[in-house]
Amino acid sequence: MKIANVEAFWLRCPVPKEKQHTSDYGLLANFDMTLVVITTEDGLQGFGEAKAAVGSSGVCASIVNCIENELKPALLGKEVKDITRLWEEMYNGTRDHYALSRGRKFPILGRRGLTMSAMSGIDTALWDLKGKMLNVPVMDLLGGACRDQMPAYASGGWADATNIGAQLNGYVAKGFGGVKMRVGVMDQTVQNSIDRVKAARAALGPDIKLMADAHGTFSVPEAKQFCRGVEDCNLYWFEEPISPDNKRGTAEVRASTHIPIAAGESEYTSFDIQALLEIRAIDVIQPDAAIIGGISETVRVAHLASVHQLELAPHCWGSAFSFMAGLNVAFASPSATIIEFSLGGNPMMYELVKEHITVTDGLIQAPTAPGLGVTPDWDFVRDYKQKV
Repeated sequence: MKIANVEAFWLRCPVPKEKQHTSDYGLLANFDMTLVVITTEDGLQGFGEAKAAVGSSGVCASIVNCIENELKPALLGKEVKDITRLWEEMYNGTRDHYALSRGRKFPILGRRGLTMSAMSGIDTALWDLKGKMLNVPVMDLLGGACRDQMPAYASGGWADATNIGAQLNGYVAKGFGGVKMRVGVMDQTVQNSIDRVKAARAALGPDIKLMADAHGTFSVPEAKQFCRGVEDCNLYWFEEPISPDNKRGTAEVRASTHIPIAAGESEYTSFDIQALLEIRAIDVIQPDAAIIGGISETVRVAHLASVHQLELAPHCWGSAFSFMAGLNVAFASPSATIIEFSLGGNPMMYELVKEHITVTDGLIQAPTAPGLGVTPDWDFVRDYKQKV
């Protein structure tokens, strides 16, 4: 099947006041995403997500423009099945013929940032289409399931030290055996972050997996102080301790503690992940399919995780489309053992699509529906589409 059209829609949906939360990103009152739609000559459609930010809110106008005015012209009339070739053509631009003939990259200048996010949405939509064409889940195209079900961890945790235990135990009451909380500059001091984690562990008991995510906001000394302060809390991992721009600093933090260090959601392409691995900076790799280069590049990162004997834990804080992209890769990877499940106010996860993604007793089942297995509610799209 050939590509007949490529469209991108910036969606912005208000988060109900009772579900809003405040973090280092401020009060998150809206949820944004870029919905990518690829239509074939036969009318079949595939869907993907491109992100302007790893959090909930971000202006997506530039991504829409990139997709519809820069990338779309090079895709029209091309075969959907040639996903790897199309990825290389987008990444290398007018020098793609050199790249494919020489067997190495000749990338465009915009090989990072919003251009890569735009490519991510397109790539994921192509995989969704190919799965639908062959009537199998994307997971099967990647080699099939490594397990029949996978534990999910509840991602949230913004309450203060007095209330964090109750908030996280609310997640546990829903069946989750693992929970993640936020720490970092939102707490004003490192000691406040330490106190919140200690309160969380005391309330949860010893058997619930507990992760802490600093959103890259500590300095290296602060991250080390935090690790020392919570070393008896048995953290499953400490996520993005410092700025992703300071990879050697992340390695320094990792070398100072026995707590596993997780990162990757802010990285573009497997080259950035490889740079982290070369300096032994991380234990848990967290690619975001809507940022890193789509399902294609997430799979390449999964192979790196396997080769380096590290854990793969895709970043799945986004819409149902990026969640299902990460989920399909995770089930097809031997290195993934747990999946992130958003419990914040997230209309893009629950209201954007017709299907209902469920976790039962803390477990999520391997995908069975063709492609990504989720489809947009077009009434929702029409209601929340932004002018670009």
